Amino acid sequence: MKKTYLFIDGTNLYAGQYELFGPKAYLNFSKLIQETEKKLKNSFVKIFFYASYSPKSEKPNKKEILFLKNEALFYKNVKQTKNVVFFTGYRSKTSGKEKEVDVKLTTDLVAFAFLKKYNQVFLMTGDADFLQALFAIQLYHPKIKINLICLENKIMYRGMFRFQTFIIYLTHNNIVYNESRTLEKIFFVNKKMTEVI
Repeated sequence: MKKTYLFIDGTNLYAGQYELFGPKAYLNFSKLIQETEKKLKNSFVKIFFYASYSPKSEKPNKKEILFLKNEALFYKNVKQTKNVVFFTGYRSKTSGKEKEVDVKLTTDLVAFAFLKKYNQVFLMTGDADFLQALFAIQLYHPKIKINLICLENKIMYRGMFRFQTFIIYLTHNNIVYNESRTLEKIFFVNKKMTEVI
């Protein structure tokens, strides 16, 4: 029986959707998962989501307040989605940089492969830093099918030439890149995929 897990670089996904829709709307994560499963003709047994909340400055301006509200609503929607395990990292007090998130995602991705928790995996990110983890899984567990999912504006170019890659289109933007035999496009352009704030 095929057991499929989805791992999501949540901070990367949030940044991508914010870039597409701005502060007045956010991507409906539950609907994104539902529609993606339909397109892939596959169900995710478990969804692991890794992110951290942005720090709030002492005197936030209007732009920051809108961003933080948008982020909070998006992550709330994620947590309400079925089968989601939400890992919350933290931000460094000195640099503001995200901590633990990428390491935890990488560790879980590799550990669950070695524990034979899944035999098919999807990784949703545009960050090529995770490629080495995927290469390790491919080397030691060649029977595991590895797939990438990327937003139209957060594409892991180096990954799409090595693994089956699905690019999700949510807008009418025309993104130009070299085509790959491992590439498949998923269009949600004409579906209502956002919630207005």
